[in-house]
Amino acid sequence: MLSPRTALLFAVVFYLFCTPAFARRYPCDNLLVRKEWRNMHSAEQAEYVRAVKCLQAQPTVKPAYPAAITRFDEFQAHYMKQADSVHNLGQFLPWHRHYLRTYENALRTECAYKGASPYWDWSLDADSNHSISASPVFHPITGFGGDGVPGTYTPTSDNSDDDALAPSAIRGCVSTGPFANYTLNLGIGQHASSHCLTRGIADGAKKYLTSSVVASAMQSEDFAAFRTEIEGEAGTADYNMADGGRIAVGGEMRSDYSAPGDPLFYLHHANIDRIWWNWQQLDPATRFFSISGPATKTEPVHEVGVDYVLYMGSLGLSVPIRDVLDLWSKPNCYSYA
Repeated sequence: MLSPRTALLFAVVFYLFCTPAFARRYPCDNLLVRKEWRNMHSAEQAEYVRAVKCLQAQPTVKPAYPAAITRFDEFQAHYMKQADSVHNLGQFLPWHRHYLRTYENALRTECAYKGASPYWDWSLDADSNHSISASPVFHPITGFGGDGVPGTYTPTSDNSDDDALAPSAIRGCVSTGPFANYTLNLGIGQHASSHCLTRGIADGAKKYLTSSVVASAMQSEDFAAFRTEIEGEAGTADYNMADGGRIAVGGEMRSDYSAPGDPLFYLHHANIDRIWWNWQQLDPATRFFSISGPATKTEPVHEVGVDYVLYMGSLGLSVPIRDVLDLWSKPNCYSYA
Protein backbone atom coordinates (compact mmCIF):
# COMPACT_ATOMS: atom_id res chain seq x y z
CA MET A 1 0.00 0.00 0.00
CA LEU A 2 1.29 3.46 -0.87
CA SER A 3 2.01 5.87 1.95
CA PRO A 4 -0.14 9.05 2.01
CA ARG A 5 2.86 11.15 0.93
CA THR A 6 3.67 8.82 -1.99
CA ALA A 7 0.03 8.70 -3.06
CA LEU A 8 -0.12 12.49 -3.02
CA LEU A 9 3.05 12.70 -5.12
CA PHE A 10 1.58 10.34 -7.74
CA ALA A 11 -1.62 12.38 -7.79
CA VAL A 12 0.32 15.60 -8.36
CA VAL A 13 2.41 14.00 -11.12
CA PHE A 14 -0.74 12.74 -12.85
CA TYR A 15 -2.39 16.15 -12.61
CA LEU A 16 0.61 18.06 -13.89
CA PHE A 17 1.43 15.80 -16.79
CA CYS A 18 -2.06 14.74 -17.84
CA THR A 19 -4.13 17.91 -17.47
CA PRO A 20 -4.75 19.42 -20.93
CA ALA A 21 -4.62 22.99 -19.59
CA PHE A 22 -0.97 22.54 -18.60
CA ALA A 23 1.99 21.65 -20.78
CA ARG A 24 5.64 21.79 -19.73
CA ARG A 25 7.88 23.98 -21.87
CA TYR A 26 11.02 21.82 -21.65
CA PRO A 27 10.24 18.58 -19.76
CA CYS A 28 13.08 17.12 -17.70
CA ASP A 29 14.57 13.70 -18.35
CA ASN A 30 15.44 13.22 -14.68
CA LEU A 31 14.69 15.08 -11.46
CA LEU A 32 17.03 15.71 -8.55
CA VAL A 33 15.17 15.23 -5.28
CA ARG A 34 15.95 17.65 -2.48
CA LYS A 35 15.52 16.17 0.99
CA GLU A 36 15.09 17.64 4.45
CA TRP A 37 18.44 17.50 6.26
CA ARG A 38 17.22 15.18 9.03
CA ASN A 39 15.85 12.74 6.45
CA MET A 40 19.18 12.28 4.70
CA HIS A 41 21.44 9.33 5.49
CA SER A 42 24.62 10.22 7.37
CA ALA A 43 26.67 9.37 4.27
CA GLU A 44 24.57 11.79 2.20
CA GLN A 45 25.04 14.50 4.82
CA ALA A 46 28.78 13.95 4.91
CA GLU A 47 29.01 14.07 1.13
CA TYR A 48 27.12 17.36 0.97
CA VAL A 49 29.41 18.91 3.59
CA ARG A 50 32.43 17.63 1.65
CA ALA A 51 31.17 19.35 -1.49
CA VAL A 52 30.62 22.65 0.34
CA LYS A 53 34.14 22.50 1.78
CA CYS A 54 35.41 21.75 -1.72
CA LEU A 55 33.74 24.92 -3.03
CA GLN A 56 35.34 26.79 -0.14
CA ALA A 57 38.73 25.68 -1.47
CA GLN A 58 38.11 26.31 -5.17
CA PRO A 59 39.56 29.52 -6.68
CA THR A 60 37.28 32.30 -7.89
CA VAL A 61 36.33 32.88 -11.52
CA LYS A 62 35.52 36.59 -11.62
CA PRO A 63 34.27 37.76 -8.22
CA ALA A 64 32.11 40.83 -7.60
CA TYR A 65 34.44 41.80 -4.72
CA PRO A 66 38.27 41.71 -5.04
CA ALA A 67 38.47 40.31 -1.50
CA ALA A 68 36.72 37.11 -2.58
CA ILE A 69 39.30 34.32 -2.70
CA THR A 70 37.30 31.12 -3.10
CA ARG A 71 34.41 30.03 -5.28
CA PHE A 72 32.26 29.94 -2.13
CA ASP A 73 33.27 33.57 -1.52
CA GLU A 74 32.25 34.36 -5.08
CA PHE A 75 28.67 33.28 -4.41
CA GLN A 76 28.61 35.42 -1.28
CA ALA A 77 30.14 38.38 -3.15
CA HIS A 78 27.54 38.21 -5.91
CA TYR A 79 24.78 38.16 -3.31
CA MET A 80 26.23 41.20 -1.58
CA LYS A 81 26.18 43.10 -4.87
CA GLN A 82 22.67 42.01 -5.81
CA ALA A 83 20.94 42.14 -2.40
CA ASP A 84 19.39 45.58 -2.78
CA SER A 85 17.93 44.69 -6.16
CA VAL A 86 16.30 41.41 -5.14
CA HIS A 87 14.82 41.98 -1.67
CA ASN A 88 11.31 43.34 -1.04
CA LEU A 89 10.70 43.16 -4.78
CA GLY A 90 8.69 40.94 -7.11
CA GLN A 91 11.78 38.99 -8.20
CA PHE A 92 12.69 37.90 -4.65
CA LEU A 93 11.46 34.31 -4.94
CA PRO A 94 12.53 33.50 -8.52
CA TRP A 95 15.93 35.15 -8.06
CA HIS A 96 16.69 33.12 -4.96
CA ARG A 97 15.39 29.98 -6.66
CA HIS A 98 17.83 30.41 -9.53
CA TYR A 99 20.68 31.50 -7.25
CA LEU A 100 20.27 28.33 -5.21
CA ARG A 101 20.05 26.18 -8.34
CA THR A 102 23.24 27.82 -9.63
CA TYR A 103 24.96 27.04 -6.31
CA GLU A 104 23.73 23.45 -6.47
CA ASN A 105 25.05 23.17 -10.01
CA ALA A 106 28.47 24.45 -8.89
CA LEU A 107 28.61 21.79 -6.18
CA ARG A 108 27.79 19.13 -8.75
CA THR A 109 29.97 20.27 -11.67
CA GLU A 110 32.94 21.73 -9.79
CA CYS A 111 33.07 19.47 -6.74
CA ALA A 112 31.73 16.14 -8.05
CA TYR A 113 28.67 16.20 -5.81
CA LYS A 114 26.09 13.70 -7.04
CA GLY A 115 23.19 14.68 -4.83
CA ALA A 116 20.76 17.57 -4.55
CA SER A 117 20.72 20.59 -2.26
CA PRO A 118 19.13 19.74 1.10
CA TYR A 119 16.61 21.95 2.84
CA TRP A 120 15.94 22.80 6.47
CA ASP A 121 12.26 22.62 7.42
CA TRP A 122 12.52 24.95 10.39
CA SER A 123 8.80 24.58 11.15
CA LEU A 124 9.60 21.16 12.64
CA ASP A 125 11.90 22.85 15.14
CA ALA A 126 9.73 25.93 15.67
CA ASP A 127 6.75 23.74 16.58
CA SER A 128 8.73 21.77 19.17
CA ASN A 129 9.20 22.60 22.84
CA HIS A 130 12.97 22.41 22.46
CA SER A 131 15.40 25.20 21.68
CA ILE A 132 15.94 25.68 17.98
CA SER A 133 19.61 24.93 18.73
CA ALA A 134 18.52 21.29 19.17
CA SER A 135 17.73 21.08 15.45
CA PRO A 136 19.75 18.41 13.62
CA VAL A 137 21.22 21.10 11.36
CA PHE A 138 23.19 22.38 14.36
CA HIS A 139 24.57 18.96 15.35
CA PRO A 140 28.36 19.11 15.80
CA ILE A 141 28.99 15.87 13.89
CA THR A 142 26.12 15.27 11.47
CA GLY A 143 25.16 18.92 11.05
CA PHE A 144 26.71 22.32 10.46
CA GLY A 145 27.95 23.01 13.98
CA GLY A 146 26.27 24.90 16.77
CA ASP A 147 25.94 28.36 18.23
CA GLY A 148 28.56 31.07 18.44
CA VAL A 149 30.68 31.30 21.59
CA PRO A 150 30.24 34.64 23.41
CA GLY A 151 33.28 36.89 23.41
CA THR A 152 35.08 35.21 20.51
CA TYR A 153 34.22 37.75 17.80
CA THR A 154 34.98 41.47 17.72
CA PRO A 155 32.89 43.51 15.24
CA THR A 156 34.75 45.77 12.84
CA SER A 157 34.44 49.54 13.05
CA ASP A 158 32.52 49.59 9.76
CA ASN A 159 28.87 49.92 10.69
CA SER A 160 27.53 49.45 7.18
CA ASP A 161 25.06 46.86 8.43
CA ASP A 162 24.09 47.93 11.94
CA ASP A 163 21.45 45.26 12.50
CA ALA A 164 23.85 42.41 11.73
CA LEU A 165 26.64 43.97 13.78
CA ALA A 166 24.59 44.11 16.97
CA PRO A 167 26.44 41.95 19.56
CA SER A 168 23.24 40.12 20.53
CA ALA A 169 22.74 39.03 16.93
CA ILE A 170 26.28 37.76 16.43
CA ARG A 171 27.21 36.24 19.82
CA GLY A 172 30.49 34.72 18.63
CA CYS A 173 32.47 32.26 16.54
CA VAL A 174 31.15 28.77 15.83
CA SER A 175 33.41 26.32 17.68
CA THR A 176 31.92 22.97 16.65
CA GLY A 177 31.16 21.18 13.43
CA PRO A 178 32.79 21.09 9.99
CA PHE A 179 33.04 24.88 9.61
CA ALA A 180 34.46 25.73 13.03
CA ASN A 181 37.84 26.73 11.62
CA TYR A 182 36.63 28.25 8.38
CA THR A 183 37.69 31.84 7.63
CA LEU A 184 35.29 34.08 5.74
CA ASN A 185 36.77 36.87 3.64
CA LEU A 186 33.61 38.95 3.22
CA GLY A 187 31.10 40.48 5.65
CA ILE A 188 29.66 40.80 8.15
CA GLY A 189 27.52 43.25 6.19
CA GLN A 190 28.69 45.00 3.06
CA HIS A 191 32.40 45.22 3.77
CA ALA A 192 35.31 42.79 3.51
CA SER A 193 37.12 41.37 6.52
CA SER A 194 38.68 38.03 7.44
CA HIS A 195 36.72 36.51 10.30
CA CYS A 196 35.30 33.30 11.70
CA LEU A 197 31.85 31.94 10.95
CA THR A 198 29.57 33.58 13.51
CA ARG A 199 26.16 32.63 14.86
CA GLY A 200 23.77 33.85 17.51
CA ILE A 201 20.92 31.35 17.66
CA ALA A 202 17.68 33.04 18.72
CA ASP A 203 14.64 31.09 19.92
CA GLY A 204 12.61 34.28 19.70
CA ALA A 205 12.50 33.76 15.94
CA LYS A 206 10.52 30.52 16.27
CA LYS A 207 7.21 32.38 16.10
CA TYR A 208 7.96 33.39 12.50
CA LEU A 209 8.68 29.81 11.42
CA THR A 210 5.85 27.64 12.76
CA SER A 211 3.70 25.33 10.68
CA SER A 212 0.73 27.64 11.29
CA VAL A 213 2.68 30.53 9.72
CA VAL A 214 3.45 28.34 6.71
CA ALA A 215 -0.20 27.25 6.51
CA SER A 216 -1.28 30.89 6.47
CA ALA A 217 0.99 31.60 3.51
CA MET A 218 -0.42 28.59 1.67
CA GLN A 219 -3.88 30.18 1.85
CA SER A 220 -2.73 33.15 -0.25
CA GLU A 221 -4.92 33.64 -3.31
CA ASP A 222 -2.30 35.22 -5.56
CA PHE A 223 1.45 35.65 -5.93
CA ALA A 224 1.52 39.16 -4.45
CA ALA A 225 -0.15 38.00 -1.25
CA PHE A 226 2.03 34.90 -1.04
CA ARG A 227 5.28 36.84 -1.49
CA THR A 228 4.22 39.28 1.22
CA GLU A 229 3.65 36.35 3.59
CA ILE A 230 7.15 35.08 2.81
CA GLU A 231 9.26 38.24 2.88
CA GLY A 232 6.95 41.15 3.65
CA GLU A 233 7.26 44.52 1.96
CA ALA A 234 9.74 47.36 2.40
CA GLY A 235 8.91 48.96 5.73
CA THR A 236 6.89 45.99 7.04
CA ALA A 237 6.58 46.38 10.80
CA ASP A 238 7.17 42.74 11.77
CA TYR A 239 9.43 39.93 10.61
CA ASN A 240 8.41 37.01 8.41
CA MET A 241 9.62 33.58 7.31
CA ALA A 242 12.52 34.85 5.21
CA ASP A 243 13.70 37.00 8.12
CA GLY A 244 12.88 34.38 10.72
CA GLY A 245 15.22 31.73 9.37
CA ARG A 246 18.11 34.19 9.28
CA ILE A 247 17.35 35.57 12.74
CA ALA A 248 17.08 32.06 14.16
CA VAL A 249 20.64 31.28 13.05
CA GLY A 250 22.04 34.75 13.72
CA GLY A 251 25.60 35.89 13.14
CA GLU A 252 26.49 36.10 9.47
CA MET A 253 22.95 35.05 8.59
CA ARG A 254 21.50 38.19 10.20
CA SER A 255 22.92 40.33 7.42
CA ASP A 256 20.81 41.02 4.35
CA TYR A 257 24.06 41.16 2.42
CA SER A 258 26.59 38.59 3.58
CA ALA A 259 24.18 35.88 4.80
CA PRO A 260 25.43 33.26 2.26
CA GLY A 261 28.69 33.17 4.21
CA ASP A 262 26.97 30.61 6.44
CA PRO A 263 26.35 27.33 4.55
CA LEU A 264 23.01 27.08 6.37
CA PHE A 265 21.76 29.99 4.27
CA TYR A 266 21.28 27.67 1.33
CA LEU A 267 19.22 25.18 3.35
CA HIS A 268 17.06 28.02 4.67
CA HIS A 269 16.32 29.33 1.20
CA ALA A 270 15.75 25.84 -0.18
CA ASN A 271 12.94 25.52 2.35
CA ILE A 272 11.44 28.83 1.24
CA ASP A 273 11.67 27.61 -2.34
CA ARG A 274 9.96 24.36 -1.32
CA ILE A 275 7.08 26.28 0.28
CA TRP A 276 6.70 28.37 -2.88
CA TRP A 277 6.73 25.20 -5.01
CA ASN A 278 4.06 23.61 -2.81
CA TRP A 279 1.92 26.74 -3.19
CA GLN A 280 2.42 26.73 -6.96
CA GLN A 281 1.27 23.12 -7.22
CA LEU A 282 -2.11 23.98 -5.70
CA ASP A 283 -3.02 25.68 -8.99
CA PRO A 284 -0.27 24.93 -11.53
CA ALA A 285 -2.13 26.16 -14.60
CA THR A 286 -2.14 29.65 -13.06
CA ARG A 287 0.69 29.75 -10.56
CA PHE A 288 3.42 28.33 -12.79
CA PHE A 289 3.14 31.53 -14.80
CA SER A 290 2.29 33.97 -12.01
CA ILE A 291 4.69 36.76 -11.08
CA SER A 292 4.01 40.31 -9.91
CA GLY A 293 5.37 43.17 -7.84
CA PRO A 294 7.78 46.05 -8.34
CA ALA A 295 11.09 45.31 -10.05
CA THR A 296 12.75 48.48 -8.72
CA LYS A 297 12.67 50.53 -5.53
CA THR A 298 13.31 53.88 -7.17
CA GLU A 299 11.29 55.94 -9.63
CA PRO A 300 10.22 55.12 -12.21
CA VAL A 301 9.01 51.87 -10.65
CA HIS A 302 8.60 49.04 -13.15
CA GLU A 303 6.46 45.94 -12.70
CA VAL A 304 8.37 42.68 -12.75
CA GLY A 305 7.43 40.23 -15.49
CA VAL A 306 8.40 36.82 -16.80
CA ASP A 307 11.04 38.37 -19.07
CA TYR A 308 12.95 39.88 -16.13
CA VAL A 309 16.48 38.45 -16.24
CA LEU A 310 17.83 36.77 -13.10
CA TYR A 311 21.44 37.92 -13.26
CA MET A 312 24.05 35.48 -11.99
CA GLY A 313 27.22 37.10 -13.34
CA SER A 314 30.27 34.85 -13.03
CA LEU A 315 28.30 32.28 -11.02
CA GLY A 316 26.51 30.76 -13.97
CA LEU A 317 23.76 31.16 -16.50
CA SER A 318 21.46 34.22 -16.29
CA VAL A 319 17.90 33.36 -17.32
CA PRO A 320 14.50 35.07 -17.51
CA ILE A 321 11.99 34.44 -14.74
CA ARG A 322 9.82 32.37 -17.09
CA ASP A 323 12.55 29.69 -17.10
CA VAL A 324 12.48 29.08 -13.35
CA LEU A 325 8.75 29.07 -12.57
CA ASP A 326 8.31 25.33 -13.18
CA LEU A 327 10.75 23.10 -11.32
CA TRP A 328 10.00 20.11 -13.52
CA SER A 329 11.09 21.90 -16.68
CA LYS A 330 14.63 22.57 -17.87
CA PRO A 331 16.93 24.12 -16.69
CA ASN A 332 15.61 23.39 -13.18
CA CYS A 333 14.84 19.67 -13.06
CA TYR A 334 14.46 19.09 -9.35
CA SER A 335 11.71 18.49 -6.82
CA TYR A 336 11.26 18.17 -3.07
CA ALA A 337 10.64 15.13 -0.91
